[in-house]
Amino acid sequence: MISITEGNNLGDLLKYEVSNLYSRDQITVAKGQNLKLGTVVVCDKDNLIKVLNPTATDGAIGVIISDVNAKENTKGVIITRGAMLADHAVVWPANITEEQKNAAIKQLEARGIIIRKGA
Repeated sequence: MISITEGNNLGDLLKYEVSNLYSRDQITVAKGQNLKLGTVVVCDKDNLIKVLNPTATDGAIGVIISDVNAKENTKGVIITRGAMLADHAVVWPANITEEQKNAAIKQLEARGIIIRKGA
């Protein structure tokens, strides 16, 4: 018997958005970042997108909507406002604590991004 496992797609992550013209922004992912769909991201001082570092002071600004393996600085799209996401499809850093995760969720909520359990 052959078993095929499919990863999450945008429909698994994004449960509601105001409008894709409002909720999404085109961004540049920093060279060396390997981001999976649903990864919570920050914007660095050079205006490049990187994975959330739970111990850094930059706040979560959004969630990437497709896999991006940036061998060079690479264009991408993030959900940055006015959306509802399914918690099971949001990708957090492996070393994040519950306290750090809750802080990042609050930062996303301040931008109008709601993470729902069971959505």
